[in-house]
Parts: sequence; structure tokens; C-alpha cells
Amino acid sequence: MQSNHLLASLSDDVRERVLPQLEYVSLPLGKVLYESGDTLRYVYFPTDAIISLLYVMEDGSSAEISVVGNEGVVGVALFMGGESTTSRAIVQSAGGAFRLPGQWIKDEFNRHGEMMNLLLRYTQSLITQMAQTAVCNRHHSIDQQLCRWLLLSLDRLPGNQLTMTQELIANMLGVRREGVTQAAGKLQRLGIINYNRGHITVLDRPYLEKLCCECYAVVKKEAERLLPYLHRVNT
Repeated sequence: MQSNHLLASLSDDVRERVLPQLEYVSLPLGKVLYESGDTLRYVYFPTDAIISLLYVMEDGSSAEISVVGNEGVVGVALFMGGESTTSRAIVQSAGGAFRLPGQWIKDEFNRHGEMMNLLLRYTQSLITQMAQTAVCNRHHSIDQQLCRWLLLSLDRLPGNQLTMTQELIANMLGVRREGVTQAAGKLQRLGIINYNRGHITVLDRPYLEKLCCECYAVVKKEAERLLPYLHRVNT
């Protein structure tokens, strides 16, 4: 439970109720946790995996609306009462997660106690990320969007390496692959990243943050305000 910051922040009493219900699952790259319109059966608390929430158009094109990693939970529609959502949840970076049955998380949420308060605050931070992503995709360059995406991903991984092809990044950002190729090439020439056959190593994070638009900082600041455990982890 310690490897997911949201679970780790729970009090001992709540953890004792949660622990027997948790099931650890491996999440390979590209696994779809749910499709648009599916009735959700589980919520997932990632440990070292990153999950992308995508909006998929009728023609099959898609764009990422948010990412979830070890700071949060996938499947907020379950405890918010919607049971399903219009987005697709897909594993962006392979790893693992703890999952909880949907009925259990709803029952715990309806206690109107600590778990409800924490999940609502997390949901607000997720909405902030979604809104800022929409603004970023509309007003900022592909270069800046790539910087934001890399930083959000890094915050949810233990090291400075990501495994992701340019084609997948393009699908996440909803842009042409050529645009991602050019943007990644610029970062590599500046010595900020090293990119080789789907493996990205961030060599200079401060420079990456300097080149990024304000969207990353807005999302990070709001998440740390709403979720005190993130502030403790990052300081």
C-alpha cells in the first residue's frame, strides 16, 4: 500500500478495512482497463504504472485528457455515482496496481468519512488536470505539450526513464507523429533528453521545466494543495 501515495495516506483504521480487499495486478503496456461506456467493476490504485485517460472520437482518433499514477486512483466514475465514463483507460507505462471491487469502494465512500473526503479531493485535482490539458492542447505548441507530458509522467515514476514510442506519444497528445518527432529532436539536441528506440531518458529536468508552459506548474500546485501527501513526497 505504501507504493500508492493515496492508499499510504489513509489512517490505520481505514487501512485495516481496505487491506483484505486489495488485489495486486500486473498492468502490461497497452492494456485497456475500460472502454468508453463500459460499466466499471473495479477501481485501480497504480503503484509504478501510469494510466492514460483518453477521449476517443468516432473516427478512432484520440487525445489524452489526464494521466494517473502512484498519486491517485483510476475509476472515479464508480464512487461518483456514474458507473461508466466516456473515456478509455489504457496503460501508458507498464507496472502494477492494487484494485478494489466497485461495490466495496462505493460502500466505503458512503460512510461519509475519511475515504470519501480523500477521494473527492483527488477527483478535484483530476478535474484540474483535465481542464488544464484542454487549455494546453488549444493554446500551446507541440514542444510545450511534450514537455508537460514528460514532466507529468516523470512525477509518477521512480526514475528518469520512460518507455514510449513517438507514435504512442502522438496518439496521447492528439497530434501528428511528425510533430512529436520534431519536438523530441529539439529536446535531444539541447541535451535535455536522450531518445532511442522507444526509450526516453530525461537528462536535465530543470531545463525541461524551464521550457514547459505554465500548465504543468498549475496542475502540480493544485494537486499538492488538495492532496497534502503529495506535498510531503515532493519536499
